[in-house]
Amino acid sequence: MAYYAPPPSNVPSQEFLWDVFQRVDKDRSGFITANELQTALSNGTWAPFNPETVRLMIGMFDKQNRSAITFQDFGALWKYVTDWQACFRSFDRDNSGNIDFNELKSALTTFGYRLSDNLVSLMLRKFDRFGKGTILFDDFIQCCIILQTLTAAFRQYDTDQDGVITIHYEQFLGMNLSCIH
Repeated sequence: MAYYAPPPSNVPSQEFLWDVFQRVDKDRSGFITANELQTALSNGTWAPFNPETVRLMIGMFDKQNRSAITFQDFGALWKYVTDWQACFRSFDRDNSGNIDFNELKSALTTFGYRLSDNLVSLMLRKFDRFGKGTILFDDFIQCCIILQTLTAAFRQYDTDQDGVITIHYEQFLGMNLSCIH
C-alpha cells in the first residue's frame, strides 16, 4: 500500500507569497497561527475551512513547534494546499465541489488503499461535517492525512507486511493517541 502524494504544482513567486503572508499575519507577529490561516483558506464554499484540518497542517509545517508557521513554512504549506487542490479536482469527477462515495473510493484506490465499501462509507460519514453524504476539500485533506498517519502507525507493528498485527491494548491506545496531534 503506497501513500499517494498530490501532484506537483507551480509555485508562485516569493514576492506573491510574501504579500499573501503579510495579509494573513493579522497581528504582524511574523508567524501565522491556525486561526489566522483558517480565515485565509477557502474550501470552495462560503463555510470556514475546517479548523481541525488547519491545525493538522500547521502541525505538519511548524518546524519550530510554536503552533504557528514562519514565512518559509508558509511557502511549503501553500504548495501543499495547492497540490491537494489539484488532487481533489481530479477526483471530483462531476465538478460538484465535493467528493461523494464513488469519488472517495476511487481516490483511495488510486492512493493504494484497498478498503471495503463499509469502511469507505464510515470514512465518508466521519469526514462529512454537514451530513450531505459528501466531503468538502478541507475535509478531504483531513481524511487523507488521518488515513496516512494511521497507516504509518500500523506499519510500525506490521513488520512482516502481511496486513495483520497482534498488539496489546496499551499498544493499541498508544498507537492511536500518538496519531492525534
